Amino acid sequence: MSRLDEFNSEPADAAVEQLRCCNAAPRFAAELVTGRPFPDADTLVRRAGEVARSLPWDEVQLALAAHPRIGDRVEGSSAEAAASRREQGSMGGADDDTRAAIVEGNRAYEERFGHVYLIRAAGRSPEEMLGELRRRLGNDADAERAEVVEQLAQITELRVRELVS
Repeated sequence: MSRLDEFNSEPADAAVEQLRCCNAAPRFAAELVTGRPFPDADTLVRRAGEVARSLPWDEVQLALAAHPRIGDRVEGSSAEAAASRREQGSMGGADDDTRAAIVEGNRAYEERFGHVYLIRAAGRSPEEMLGELRRRLGNDADAERAEVVEQLAQITELRVRELVS
């Protein structure tokens, strides 16, 4: 039985629990579970992105609360913590100046926008993430919310694909 078949057939509460590791917004898991069964992983991932992109801001904020800061050493054995460690793997190679600049940028970002700086870290170097952080500090609140939602959707899609692959 494939991981997708298992996901499609497991009890709803178990599926919700798995999906909360992909995106902590309650509406996200609820909507995906009611859409089962999915014919293939691509359809599930596409739907996950659509749901993530349609979340109201209060649900996005709940999802953000589950994400560690870029550059933080993520502790714990939860699936969320393990995913964050994998996704931020490139931070292990960051030089001291880049790491310090990200810490300072995180502080400035949180002061400006009131939540953690969220970026799809997978596939990005520390320098790229720092460059994006600096660029996004120039956004107004509406533009930044749009970027946050898109980054959350990309992270969600990656995690859902991993869940069923």
